[in-house]
Amino acid sequence: MILHIEHVAVPAPFHLTLRFEEGEERTVDVGPLLNGPVFEPLRNPDYFALVSSDPLCQTVTGPNGADCAPEALRSLPAVTMPAA
Repeated sequence: MILHIEHVAVPAPFHLTLRFEEGEERTVDVGPLLNGPVFEPLRNPDYFALVSSDPLCQTVTGPNGADCAPEALRSLPAVTMPAA
C-alpha cells in the first residue's frame, strides 16, 4: 500500500501533526530525519514552520523542495505535545 498524507500542521519546531489518507492522525518529531545538505535549511525553526503538504505527491515538503517519504514519517514514534 502506498501511503499518502492528506494534511500537515506544525505544532512546534521539528514536530509535525500528520493525517494519513486512511484517517490516522499522529504527531511526530522529525528531527532525526533532518540529515544531509538538502535538509539544512529546515533545521532553522522559522523555516521549518513553512513546511506543507504537497498535493501532487501527497507528502510533506519544505519550501526548498526537500521532502520526507510518508513511510519514513509513519515509522517515527508518536509524541504527545504539552497542553497549551
